[in-house]
Amino acid sequence: MTGLITRLNPLVLLAIGVAAALGSPAIRTMPIAVTCAAVYVVAVVAVVPSWRYPVVCLAFVALPVATIVWSTWLFGGRDLEVAAVAGVRTFVMAWPGAVAAGYIDVARLGDYLAQTLHVPGRFAAALSAALQRVGGAWQAWHDLDRARRARGLRRRPWPMAFALLVHTMRDASRTSIAMDARGFATAGRRTWAEAATWPPIDLLALAFAAAAGALPVLLLLASRV
Repeated sequence: MTGLITRLNPLVLLAIGVAAALGSPAIRTMPIAVTCAAVYVVAVVAVVPSWRYPVVCLAFVALPVATIVWSTWLFGGRDLEVAAVAGVRTFVMAWPGAVAAGYIDVARLGDYLAQTLHVPGRFAAALSAALQRVGGAWQAWHDLDRARRARGLRRRPWPMAFALLVHTMRDASRTSIAMDARGFATAGRRTWAEAATWPPIDLLALAFAAAAGALPVLLLLASRV
């Protein structure tokens, strides 16, 4: 566990999830399933800073995987191998992307979308601001929970949800005013907080994402030769 994933730029992290999802339909046999799953598990263990977040992602992915395995076994001739392959296919489709997405710096995402992919600046800035508000809402919920406990109040979801709604609306208003004051809607030429650089580690990780996504396709073609 090196923490290398925290140094990758947002587009590389997105590419990891997209490549895994696009390549997963080619997982048709147990050897291909085991090989591809092992590649992603080893890669994740090697680059994450801690095992906790990947395990949390695994817990969320476990439900759809179990559902796919059960339904495939029940309605697919009760073939355990076919059901297991379907479960691993779902795992490869969802888990690597979920882990990678958790380490995306949404503030940098706007910089890279606009400068590398040449996405319209207004859309890139708005998307980045909106995603930051999502993270802020999650933090606000924890702050509300701590404030209620400090006052000796029970945790009641509905009053907390209403308070979170009020906080979110106020925060959105402040963000909107701040962005308009900086010429968000009418700017003809935009500057960005950081340069969208591509150091060698990003290029290497992007190559891995492409190779890992293509691996099941190549193995499937090789098995049919």
